[in-house]
Amino acid sequence: MGQTVDIDDFRAAMSRLAAGVVLVTAHDPDDGPRGEDVGMTATAFMSVSLEPPLVLASVRVGSRMDELLERQPRWAVSVLSESQRHIAGRFAMRGRISDRLLFEDIAYYRGHHSGAPVLGGALSILECETDQRVPAGDHTLVIGRVLAARTPSADGGPLSYFRGRYRYLS
Repeated sequence: MGQTVDIDDFRAAMSRLAAGVVLVTAHDPDDGPRGEDVGMTATAFMSVSLEPPLVLASVRVGSRMDELLERQPRWAVSVLSESQRHIAGRFAMRGRISDRLLFEDIAYYRGHHSGAPVLGGALSILECETDQRVPAGDHTLVIGRVLAARTPSADGGPLSYFRGRYRYLS
């Protein structure tokens, strides 16, 4: 039972699992006079339940998003289209610039239920309120009750992630 899998082998094996790409966003009202919007690209996102409607997002422990979602229960998810690859890359960078600058030239509006940035052109939008936070290794599984679900854009295909690269379905 003491045997552990090699992390590089695990990473390589999991890279063969194709995943959809989403942008998880939240508004931090405590950061500065007008607050600050925070976003992160995620591929570890899934539907959990229909009754009640629940989704799960996995966030790295100690990340800005993990810290924010510990005290801010409302957040949003924008399911990215293939034309939003640049947004996925921007919000996935390590050691990146401030979140305020990341949102600067992106078309978004504020979610009615969450107050979080919601991307224009996203394939679908979910606004959520945290139901549970589950510690899981170096990540926190944030389970959210869906407050609103919309499919504003029927154009384009989904952005996916496979073998360490963003891909398009053909």
